[in-house]
Amino acid sequence: MSLLRIVGKQFFTAYREVLTKNIRLLYLSPFQLTAEENPEVSAEEKQSTVQENEGNRVDHKDRNRIIPVETSIRYLKSEAYQQTYQGEPVWKQYRRNHKGLYPPRKTRKTCIRQGRISTGNPCPICRDEYLVLDHRNVNLIKQFISPQSGKVLSFQITGLCQKKHLQLLVAVERAMNCGLITYDVPFRKYDYSEYYPAENQ
Repeated sequence: MSLLRIVGKQFFTAYREVLTKNIRLLYLSPFQLTAEENPEVSAEEKQSTVQENEGNRVDHKDRNRIIPVETSIRYLKSEAYQQTYQGEPVWKQYRRNHKGLYPPRKTRKTCIRQGRISTGNPCPICRDEYLVLDHRNVNLIKQFISPQSGKVLSFQITGLCQKKHLQLLVAVERAMNCGLITYDVPFRKYDYSEYYPAENQ
């Protein structure tokens, strides 16, 4: 084996050790880091610290937590929402993943199964847990209504899964019934002579 190959192998091994150590340090809390670096801390304390930190880890795919509608309304007015979506609708930058050249006619049935996100590319509503579809959350619902026709945009445009699209239709209908969203009613002209006969009869 040549000298260059031996040196390269040793360099790669050292680089991999440093990389794995840095990745491990990213997931450690400051208390756990000091406990591991301090030789005076016992093994039982280290184990209990590791178990506590594993319990406190945030699972970004977990959707069992119920977010109130009031929290979602405040989120839409926050600076974090403006930085994330840059004043555009939540579905504007979303792109569907699909096989082949043409996308399938329907989107997936649901992105969340058994309380967890089951796909790598969830729809615009499922990916952000603070976007709650409710008839009181008017600022979110209006993003899915066409300003020209006043109709709800298709899931082929917005990329919503079938479950969230159905929730959107229900929320829009309830908001219209409650008067939270204005909409145009088409003018109908009736011929009242069919209902009221002539007076001379």
